Amino acid sequence: MALVRGLLGAKKILSRSVTSTAPKGFLAVYVGEDKVQKKRYIVPVSYLNHPSFQALLTKSEEEFGFDHPMGGLTIPCPEDTFITVTSGLKGR
Repeated sequence: MALVRGLLGAKKILSRSVTSTAPKGFLAVYVGEDKVQKKRYIVPVSYLNHPSFQALLTKSEEEFGFDHPMGGLTIPCPEDTFITVTSGLKGR
């Protein structure tokens, strides 16, 4: 149930975020632990279905709820962790 709630929350955030510049089938996420500076990544929407990416979304929900300060989906983890997780999803 928490997973469904997390995905629904991500959809709410994405629908009101500044992700319109992302190509169709992709979404913008902001990654980083620094409260001031986060790096923007464009990732395939299909990543939302992978358990490892869902774990990052759960961490985001725990820290921010559904009020993301960047206006888009913010994932509060080290950039290298995000890269490790998403590089394992490429080609799936």
